Amino acid sequence: MTGAETEDDIPLAERKTVTDFCYLLDKSKQLFNGLRDLPQYGHKQWQSYFGRTFDVYTKLWKFQQQHRQVLDNRYGLKRWQIGEVASKIGQLYYHYYLRTSETSYLNEAFSFYSAIRQRSYYFQVNKEDRPELVVKKLRYYARYIVVCLLLNKMELVKVLVKELSEEIEDYTQRFNTEDQLEWNLVLQEVAAFIEADPTVVLNDNNSMVVISHRLQDESAPPLEQGMVVGQLVLADALIIGNCNNQVKFSELTIDMFRMLQALEREPVNLATQTSKQGTLEPNEKPAKRENPHKYLLYKPTFSQLFTFLSASFKELPANSVLLIYLSATGVFPTGHSDYEVGGYDFGGVLTNTNRDIVNGETVQKRIQAQKEMHCLHPGDLFPFTRKPLFIIVDSSNSAAYKNFTNLFGQPLVCLLSPTMYPKTVQDQSQRGSLFTLFLYSPLLAFSSVCGLSSIQRGIWERAQDFLRKVFRDIGQMITRSRTIDQAFLQFFGDEFLRLLLIRFVFCSAVLRLHKLFREARSFPESYPELPKQDTVESSLLQKQILELAAMLDVQSSFWEDSLEAY
Repeated sequence: MTGAETEDDIPLAERKTVTDFCYLLDKSKQLFNGLRDLPQYGHKQWQSYFGRTFDVYTKLWKFQQQHRQVLDNRYGLKRWQIGEVASKIGQLYYHYYLRTSETSYLNEAFSFYSAIRQRSYYFQVNKEDRPELVVKKLRYYARYIVVCLLLNKMELVKVLVKELSEEIEDYTQRFNTEDQLEWNLVLQEVAAFIEADPTVVLNDNNSMVVISHRLQDESAPPLEQGMVVGQLVLADALIIGNCNNQVKFSELTIDMFRMLQALEREPVNLATQTSKQGTLEPNEKPAKRENPHKYLLYKPTFSQLFTFLSASFKELPANSVLLIYLSATGVFPTGHSDYEVGGYDFGGVLTNTNRDIVNGETVQKRIQAQKEMHCLHPGDLFPFTRKPLFIIVDSSNSAAYKNFTNLFGQPLVCLLSPTMYPKTVQDQSQRGSLFTLFLYSPLLAFSSVCGLSSIQRGIWERAQDFLRKVFRDIGQMITRSRTIDQAFLQFFGDEFLRLLLIRFVFCSAVLRLHKLFREARSFPESYPELPKQDTVESSLLQKQILELAAMLDVQSSFWEDSLEAY
């Protein structure tokens, strides 16, 4: 309200507009803050609360649009406050994506974040002497970058990073703050994330081509007519990242980032929605079959991991599969145990230590312990094999999971990474694991392991077409084998799992033929074992790998005659 005016001078309708706006603003903040208290696991508990929050933000957004002039004059509404509402709506859509795994909500988040930048809602913030407002702007940039990374808008990410860098510099010069190092670390992390792909695809003018690696209509080879495979559907996935020193941004390691995209369909209408200020319709169903629901767990403790695993297991629908992806540092058994415990004798993968409980007494107890406490042992997963379970372990101790026991006769498959890589590959491990790279983008991994730093777009597209034929053949090898374990076929009906199995076979066959990979520990393994002659050592597949190598002019990386490799 302007200085000389009293409340009585303001028309009643305008006073009511300001009062209603204040009510909606307070209510929206209250509901948004309450989101933090919702359990992160479970599918149903959060939906009604999210719905109420969306409703209030929808009303608030429309209300400020309809009454902008009154709010400007009587309330003193600032553009950064409108930006803050739009940013909260973007966050809501992003969190709805995390809860549902539906990529269409990423587009909605992008729509709001993009409008904030286009309309310069935060522009005036830098002129105010309030560091907390500048921090809101910096956080907005960080969130916008995460959404752009997930939508593979790499050119825009680079622009945003440059802008964020300038904003951080201005912020630290104007205010004597203690968080300068933290913001510089954010810049370093996202810069490393952008550079993580080992091979780039180039246009004729040498500009970079952005390639999406999500599931597309032609990605997974179709099943042969009359082929009898299981009708199981991948419903839930736990994606766990606990690798030391791996590139990360916003609690997503590069391995987690790649695997989550391998378990998603290409978003519908990925055309840039730059100016649309969409209505909030979280209940709108995507036209395509839903993506499997995912939990993303960055460096979880054992109790956190077990809680999410139990919730997923409990809510798994009938005829559905739970996938567990473990990208984690290996934990090896410490010497000989006084007694043998099946599933606990070979170590496993690291879980995060809860530093609060590591006091003198706890350390003393651990010294006397028979088994490593902060470790997910194969035996820890035994109870969950009561339902169909598909496990991927990318770790220096993945071999521990060869010693699985299928106690309950349900479909169970473990895909296990190599436990040792040649030095040239190991040196690149900070930029993500080669094994996960094969499961995410086989051609990118193939190019990387052959030392290619770039490929021309025309060659990339020809190689991708050739790989589609190779993958059809691998699919037939799996379904026509007379000695293959039935578990593989029971998972083969699901598109995501079919593609992961085919890519696993391709990865195994490539590494077996590659000259740098000489030891058995450098090859992926599986539980149950695949029939090697029918799959990873098939002469047809070896011939095709050499054809692909010739296409990319990297024949010298492979043994020309498969007999030389053994």
